[in-house]
Amino acid sequence: MNDTYRCVQLERHEQHATLWLNRPERHNALDGELIGELHHAIDALSQEGAVRAIVLAGRGASFCAGGDLQWMRRQAQGTFEDNLQDARALAFTLRTLALCRKPTIARVHGAALGGGFGLVAACDIAIASRAAVFGLTETRLGLTPSTIAPYVVAAIGDRAARRCLLTGERFDALEAQRLGLVHEAVAAEQLDERVQATLAAIDLGGPQAQEHCKWLLTELRGVGLTLEQIEETARSLASIRTGEEAREGIEAFLAHRKPSWAR
Repeated sequence: MNDTYRCVQLERHEQHATLWLNRPERHNALDGELIGELHHAIDALSQEGAVRAIVLAGRGASFCAGGDLQWMRRQAQGTFEDNLQDARALAFTLRTLALCRKPTIARVHGAALGGGFGLVAACDIAIASRAAVFGLTETRLGLTPSTIAPYVVAAIGDRAARRCLLTGERFDALEAQRLGLVHEAVAAEQLDERVQATLAAIDLGGPQAQEHCKWLLTELRGVGLTLEQIEETARSLASIRTGEEAREGIEAFLAHRKPSWAR
């Protein structure tokens, strides 16, 4: 893939990729260009067999402070169709992140507001500095977090989401952890260490099994376990058990050695 973007920096280290939101002067606020580049980068990395995991991070003082108000101000002068196209672009970027075939980790510091909150919710795993600040502040601007809401509800549940959406309150990383938005809230100097430890844990799993887990969780998200879904889970387990990766993992366990993907 093309590693050159203007608003997103792609950094590779062995089998991991980090996507840095790179508008530090705007606290990585989302505009049309950043949204488009992020969508393209996630989609491309999702198809790369050598990539085991993707970290989403922000340059400068913040992870992502939400939508760029100057950009939104200009868009407000446009037609409904123009604004609908922009909304679709953000919606599809979030969907691409949530459905990415690779495990995704949000590395959160500074502000994670509005769209930044949504990016955190759409990632599989989130690790935040205790100094990070979270909030769905759109209602205080007369806006709604419409494209973000499905991922927020999936991450923290309907009850907590109602308060976040309706009040627009900001809260710290410890509260975000309590709500289930982030998995760890750590000291700022430990943030990268904990991200690397999580990447190391991911590397011990089979990549095909992890991809299958992501598919399975998507199928089960937000609905009851019907007979059809039970059948799907059975088919899922059967198909992964009969793959080469499962055979390698079982053989490695019995031989007291690391499987091929963990070497």
